[in-house]
Amino acid sequence: MRIVVCDDEPLARERLVRIVKETGHEVVAQAKTGIEAIAAVKSQQPDIILLDIHMPEMDGVQCAQELAKLQHPPALIFVTAYDQYAIAALKANAIGYLLKPANKDELLEALKKATNLNAAQLNEIRKLESPTSRPGREHIAARTHRGVELIKLKDIYYFTADQKYVKVRHKDGIVLIDDTLKELEQEFEDKLFRVHRNAIINVKYLDFLETLDAGQYQLHFKGIDETLAVSRRHLPGLREKIQNI
Repeated sequence: MRIVVCDDEPLARERLVRIVKETGHEVVAQAKTGIEAIAAVKSQQPDIILLDIHMPEMDGVQCAQELAKLQHPPALIFVTAYDQYAIAALKANAIGYLLKPANKDELLEALKKATNLNAAQLNEIRKLESPTSRPGREHIAARTHRGVELIKLKDIYYFTADQKYVKVRHKDGIVLIDDTLKELEQEFEDKLFRVHRNAIINVKYLDFLETLDAGQYQLHFKGIDETLAVSRRHLPGLREKIQNI
């Protein structure tokens, strides 16, 4: 998990950083005020933030309220010397509330809870976007180091099978998802087209078909230089599709 640690006390912050690293997670940024924490979250897109409450300029509760306004806020764990802020922490949707000095076991349990919560959130998004509950979804949900990302279908060039996952090539890069090519093809039959047993494409980016040596074919896309192999089985349908564009 990618974690931001925010505490205005250097020793307390260093202690949290050390424990986080000992548990095998990554500290992507440190901050000593709520304002710095918000900037770190926006730039690093962490999965979790460990947040003190009593800090100068902007306290932890105010910081949490601002973070909640982000499109993909990190999971929030308060680490503080004051137990009277537990109710405020709950109102800020914190998933953990640890009293200083937090020990390794307590922090590890809180991080485990955050991991499970992120997985549960992803499942809920998929349920909401499933064909049965919400026909015609316009996004694909993918879990990345930034958390759950929603990628617009109209920005996706193609999907290819990649071992246990499906690789999604979109305008801003590549992500992996758990959906199968068959599920995607059935759900988006009016937008996607299979060109190979391991590949389906977004029809709107279909450009032209190139004939290679030995009777092989490859597909070119509008907007990118990449190509995909086309199988003989799907060649007739693809030719018809190109003629109808």
